Amino acid sequence: MPKQIHLAAHFPGVNNTTVWSDPAAGSHIAFESFRHFAQTAERAKFDFLFLAEGLRLREQGGKIYDLDVVGRPDNVSILMAMAAVTERIGLAGTVNSTFNEPLDVARKLASLDHLSGGRAAWNVVTSWDEFTGENFRRGGYLPKDKRYLRAQEFLETAKTLWDAWDVDEVLADPTSGRYLRHGDAGRFEVHSDQFDISGRFATPRSPQGHPVIIQAGDSEEGREFAAASADAIFTRHAELEAGKEFYADVKGRLAKFGRRHEDLKILPAATFVLGATEEEAAENARQVQYQQVGPQTAIAFAEQVWNRDLSDVDPDGPVPSFDPKTSDDVDSGAHISKGRASVRMYKDPVAIANEWRELGEREGLSLREVVIRKNGRHTFVGTPQRVADTIDEFVQSDASDGFVLVPHVTPGGLDVFADEVVPLLQEKGSFRTEYEGTTLREHLGLQPSPTTTTPAEARA
Repeated sequence: MPKQIHLAAHFPGVNNTTVWSDPAAGSHIAFESFRHFAQTAERAKFDFLFLAEGLRLREQGGKIYDLDVVGRPDNVSILMAMAAVTERIGLAGTVNSTFNEPLDVARKLASLDHLSGGRAAWNVVTSWDEFTGENFRRGGYLPKDKRYLRAQEFLETAKTLWDAWDVDEVLADPTSGRYLRHGDAGRFEVHSDQFDISGRFATPRSPQGHPVIIQAGDSEEGREFAAASADAIFTRHAELEAGKEFYADVKGRLAKFGRRHEDLKILPAATFVLGATEEEAAENARQVQYQQVGPQTAIAFAEQVWNRDLSDVDPDGPVPSFDPKTSDDVDSGAHISKGRASVRMYKDPVAIANEWRELGEREGLSLREVVIRKNGRHTFVGTPQRVADTIDEFVQSDASDGFVLVPHVTPGGLDVFADEVVPLLQEKGSFRTEYEGTTLREHLGLQPSPTTTTPAEARA
């Protein structure tokens, strides 16, 4: 029997993937958009749908980033609404561990798990920038080592709260200085580097016990965190050989944490463009790329490298001949990237600028065309059969366990994949034709969390 493919769908937020100008593009705040997207993914028997989180409107050069949506409701609230209009598909959302508190997050996710009958998932992320921190009482930001320490202790604390209704024991770990006392009926105590809390958790144990835990991160710390604690990891490694290397590295870390190969699912993000022929698909992809990276977007991307205002640069002209500004030669207040929460951070912008110039000169490309070449590549381009074959090859060769699909038009962009690619994967026997379980853990083939109750027991 072939290895089973896991598919998720991401409703995109701030990025240059979505073609906002397409007549089919809909609202990113209206209930109908999320309903259509969720029900399409469920019709196609996807494992889960995913919503990212934005804690502040993103800026570049002191102005709202041109690819930001005009506001967006809280993603856990959206997922709770989606629980009412779906039956089986998992409901995953990003919740930040840097600027939230464990009890609030644990209660929301346990509530989502109850309301959905065991379909909740949490993408645990950290935040490193001062810009986002200005929206919160603590302000500022955490250094890298503290970010991951807080994330790990945040997750462990959330699990302590979820377990508080069922476990009655004393746990002590002198090496970490963490002492926990679980009591009856929700009693808990947590004393650690980041948290010093005690009380009674208000929400009974939910159907999954612990929501599915997702992590996204390619750093050494991120890989270790995923291997130790996550049920799935999002990755950007969507090329075959790079995918195999990442897969082998992260899966190889599981044993030292007492975990099995199948306990962590590796899911790269992937875009797709289809056509009736390979030629038509390639032309469709080219058109989409030019829609995704218009003149204004091209300048925005270039400013992130050059770290200066490039509004007087022609995006359809050559790549700028002057070098980027660095932290050594500009006042900190002039940085395009200063305090930014949406734009990229380049460790060596001069090297990137040289690379862009060389590409432009060698192939006669404009600045906009270079940006498209560097940022506009689609993961899967081809006929439905070609795309189905490629996805299956990735999974069967252990370059991934599946993909998180990101359509370029929302909410209807997933429809064509559901109608034309999914049936081909089902014919191969590598993707389900029906859901076999009711919880997200069952969809992903994960072990139940400790002392998990069944949905029927949770409703009793």
